[in-house]
Amino acid sequence: MPELPEVEVVRRGLADHVLDRTVARVDVGHLRSVRRHLPGPDDFAARLIGRRIHAARRRGKYLWLEFTDPGGSPDSPRGPAAGDDAVLAHLGMSGQMLVADPPRPDEAHLRVRITFDDDGPELRFVDQRTFGGLSVHPLADAAGGGLVPEPVAHIARDPMDPAFSPDDAVAALRRRRTEVKRALLDQTVVSGIGNIYADEALWRARLHGTRPTAALTRAQGRAVLDAAAEVMSEALAQGGTSFDALYVNVNGDSGYFDRSLNVYGQADRACRRCGTPIRRDPFMNRSSYTCPRCQPRPRTRRA
Repeated sequence: MPELPEVEVVRRGLADHVLDRTVARVDVGHLRSVRRHLPGPDDFAARLIGRRIHAARRRGKYLWLEFTDPGGSPDSPRGPAAGDDAVLAHLGMSGQMLVADPPRPDEAHLRVRITFDDDGPELRFVDQRTFGGLSVHPLADAAGGGLVPEPVAHIARDPMDPAFSPDDAVAALRRRRTEVKRALLDQTVVSGIGNIYADEALWRARLHGTRPTAALTRAQGRAVLDAAAEVMSEALAQGGTSFDALYVNVNGDSGYFDRSLNVYGQADRACRRCGTPIRRDPFMNRSSYTCPRCQPRPRTRRA
C-alpha cells in the first residue's frame, strides 16, 4: 500500500490543481468506491456539489480534501473548524487520484469523476482493485492534536509533520510491549511508516526489527525515528516508491525511489554498507529485509 511519501506526492498534486475550485458535478461509476460513505452515492454527490475545495491535507498515509461552507465567499479563506466537511480518500492497494482534461478518454477503472464549474481539468478516482474509496466526514479533534476526518481521529502525527514531537513518539514506542518494527507500523504510535520505510529506517539506525520496545533506549528510539524522517524525505524528493504502474502522482507519473532502497526487496544482494547478503524473513503475511551484520538479531534470554 502507498506510504507517507507516495500519499504526500498525491496531496501536493491536488493542492496544485484543485484548490479554490467549485464542484459542479459528481459521477459515481462503482458503488464500492463510496461504500464507506454510508448514506450512499447520491448523498455523497450532494455533499460535494456547489462546494469549494479549501485545502488538501494529509496525516500519515491518510489524505483528505476540505471544503468551505456552502455559499461561503471564495475570497475569505478560513481555517478549518470541527464539524466542517472533508472528503477522505482511501487509496487502498491501487487507488489513484488523477487530474485529467475532460476530452481525455476515461481510464479503464475510473470509479468516481468530479467535475468543476470552471470547465478545467477533472478529478478522477481510478481504482483497479476497488479496495480504496472516497467518503465524506466531519472534521474532529485528533488524538495527536489538530483536526482530521472523524474515521482517522485516532491517528498519531508523522515524523514529517511540523508539530511532530520526537520525544513523545519515542516514549510511545517504549511503552508498547512488542517488537520495534511492529510498533513503527502502529499508526496510533507514529503514522506514515509502512513496511518499506520501516525496513529502510531500521537499517539506517542499525536496529533489528525484532528488538523488544522495552529494551529500546531513548537514543535508539530517536535514531530510528530520525532515520524514518530522513528516508521518507529522500523518497518524497524522488516522487515516492513505485513498484508497478499503479503507484502514480496526479499526472500519472511513477516515482523512482525504489532504485535507492538499501534493504527492502534486496534479498541476497550485498549490503551497501558492509557487503553481507541481505536476508528476507516472513513478517505479518509480508516480508522483512535486514542485513545480518549491520542489524544483528537481539539475543534471547534463557530461562
